Amino acid sequence: MVLLLAGPARGASLEAPQAAEPAVASALDATPPPYQSASHTARVALRSSIDLLSDDQQDEDEEDDEDREVLPSETGMASWYGPGFHKRRTASGERFDMHAMTAAHRTLPFGTLVCVRSQATGRGVVVRINDRGPHVRNRVVDLSRGAAMALGVHGLGLKPVDVFPLGADDATCPPKRPE
Repeated sequence: MVLLLAGPARGASLEAPQAAEPAVASALDATPPPYQSASHTARVALRSSIDLLSDDQQDEDEEDDEDREVLPSETGMASWYGPGFHKRRTASGERFDMHAMTAAHRTLPFGTLVCVRSQATGRGVVVRINDRGPHVRNRVVDLSRGAAMALGVHGLGLKPVDVFPLGADDATCPPKRPE
C-alpha cells in the first residue's frame, strides 16, 4: 500500500483559512432537493397537520381512557414458589430471588410488568416477569414468595387472580373494579 501525504501547495500560506460567516436561511428560502417534487412537500405539510390533529384527538382519548374500566387480560388461579428455587437460575438467566416482586408466566416477554390482583383479598401488586411457568394446568401465573406475601395469598396456596398488562408509563395497578 502506498500512502501519499500532501502538504500545502508551493507559495501557500500556513495560516488557517478564514471562516465564512454562517448563512442564515429560513425554511421559506430553502428550495427542495431536486429529487423532491412540490407534491412531496405538500404531502409532508398535509401529514404534519394531520399528525397535529391526531395528537389533539389522542389527548382527548387519553382523558377518556382514565374514565374507562380496565379489564384483566387473564383471570385464573395463581400459585407461588420460593424456597426450593431461591438463588437458582430462572428461564431469563437471572438468579431467582424469592423475596423480589417477580413472577413466572408462560408467554409474556421477560421484563414485562403486570399487575396481579387477588380476587380473594382485593390487593394488587406489580410484578416483573422473569421466569417461565406455571408448569401445572389451570394456573395463569406463578408468583415469587415476596409477591404472594404482598398479595396476601402466601399461606393460601392457590387463589383466583386477575392479571392486568401494564404499559411503560404505568407503575401501579389500575383501580379495583366496583362490585
